[in-house]
Amino acid sequence: MKGACNMKHFCGISPKRTVTVIALLLLAALNAFSIERPNIVIIYIDNVGYGDLACYGNPVIQTPRMDRLAHEGTRLTAFYIATSTCSASRAALLTGRYPERNGLTHQLSPEENIRGIGLSHDETILPQYLKQANYATACFGKWNIGFAAGSRPTDRGFDEFFGNISGNCDYYTHRYNDRNDLYRGTEPVRAEGYSTDLTADAACDFIRRCAENDQPFFVYIPFNAAHVPNPKNKRPGEDTFWQAPAEFFLQYGYDPEDRDPSHGYHAVMTALDAGIGRVIDQVDTLGLSDNTLLIVASDNGGRRRDLEVATNAPFRGVRTEVYEGGIRTPCIIRWPGRIPPSSVCREPLTNMDLFALSLGAAGVPLPTDRVIDARDPLPTLAGYASSPHDSLFFQFRKFSGMRHGQWKIVRPNPTAPFELYDLSNDHTETTNLANEKPQLVQELSAAFESWLQKTKK
Repeated sequence: MKGACNMKHFCGISPKRTVTVIALLLLAALNAFSIERPNIVIIYIDNVGYGDLACYGNPVIQTPRMDRLAHEGTRLTAFYIATSTCSASRAALLTGRYPERNGLTHQLSPEENIRGIGLSHDETILPQYLKQANYATACFGKWNIGFAAGSRPTDRGFDEFFGNISGNCDYYTHRYNDRNDLYRGTEPVRAEGYSTDLTADAACDFIRRCAENDQPFFVYIPFNAAHVPNPKNKRPGEDTFWQAPAEFFLQYGYDPEDRDPSHGYHAVMTALDAGIGRVIDQVDTLGLSDNTLLIVASDNGGRRRDLEVATNAPFRGVRTEVYEGGIRTPCIIRWPGRIPPSSVCREPLTNMDLFALSLGAAGVPLPTDRVIDARDPLPTLAGYASSPHDSLFFQFRKFSGMRHGQWKIVRPNPTAPFELYDLSNDHTETTNLANEKPQLVQELSAAFESWLQKTKK
């Protein structure tokens, strides 16, 4: 055939040697791909509201490291959590599947955290897929999706685990419901220090070891902060208050013994920011920043009650609800050369998409043996495309909701009618338009009910 490659005359090399050369070229290409596979760092912070970071508009809380990260990458302003509670949020992130599909739809009880299966063993999570691409994997911080045999981080694809296994713990004693909650691998351990610092230290050490071995890595860092202090995690007679090292109270001019909840929360947030900053510094000083996908996101919104003083401003609602304040959280992503710096992504994305983003970065195809709800957000983050989702769905306890383009329906309980909001003009969900647009409400509610029936396990 005219113009066809003649193996006999390919570069003047015999066919046998040609096959050898091609094989060597392919091997070189695979090795180059291995070298270029980006490291992946997912930092998941706890109960931090949309309005709790300075770069998201907080006028008081000091978060200089996360602010700088936003300058170096993109700040997402329509980032949604698949559901508005910790356990289910984490499971959705790690599986790329809605809670209704992966089966973990509730917040784990103390007993479930310690001995329960939590997330079904039928589910495969992110590090298990990344192991296929020879990633070293580790989890440091709050687990909260079950610790029965087969459910532990080291049972589910993580090479290493150090952190608290339950929903939250005391920042210094690491106690949860009056028991030690700190584990290394599958064994309980004791450690002195502030939980944020211990988590950051472990992550930095892992990153250093991987860099020394030229090993691509995935590290999942679900900090315990800024979870509200829990009196159940205190010994009898101990006060319950926000805990942070003295330097972070002093940074605001507060007395380190200050018991004002707002002041304590400010200190905890800035201590968290400093811990995140140390992880970022480790990546940067080791010369890994250009080849590292780095993500910071919150697992759900905060709330304001008693010691809980987080803010979801400017949005309505709190965690456990599906108004914007419960499910729309801060998220910052830096990936030099792939995501433009100092940019803002206003398109609706979800925490499940971080699953697809990570697999895509690693060159691992999305699973085909199950329904994956995650979509590749990279074209959107890079500014080339609109949201990859036609609709996003939300369900937790009595709350139901759905976003479709500019429209959002919310049902505060199963017996109430759906409310309708135009987020393009009313992101605070102040004006219910259901009576003005009954046909639209009917169409959206029918789509929600259809989704719910299709995804229920």
